[in-house]
Amino acid sequence: QVHFVESGGGLVRPGGSLRISCAASGFQFRFTAMSWYRQAPTKEREFVADISSSDPTTQYADSVKGRFIISRDNVRNTLYLHMNNLIPDDTAVYYCNTRGATLPWGQGTQVTVSS
Repeated sequence: QVHFVESGGGLVRPGGSLRISCAASGFQFRFTAMSWYRQAPTKEREFVADISSSDPTTQYADSVKGRFIISRDNVRNTLYLHMNNLIPDDTAVYYCNTRGATLPWGQGTQVTVSS
């Protein structure tokens, strides 16, 4: 059974940093391109960052480019998102899924950026 467990969210001040994680199980993680998504209150879920299965090649939404770094550990089946220079607009629930979001969603992890 496919399972995503996101963790590491919290409250952080503007300009701060945070690393969130996603533990994946139930599919061939090491052969699967993975992405981070986020959903802010009253908004649609949106793409944040993507990483290929093994190169690894990365892509970012324009709103986070230069501030966020996506990485993965194919031994631990874990996806990471390192978030730097956070701003209030980054406040959202963050989710991981495959590229194209082909699997059931996890519960996400809340990131709140506020002074």
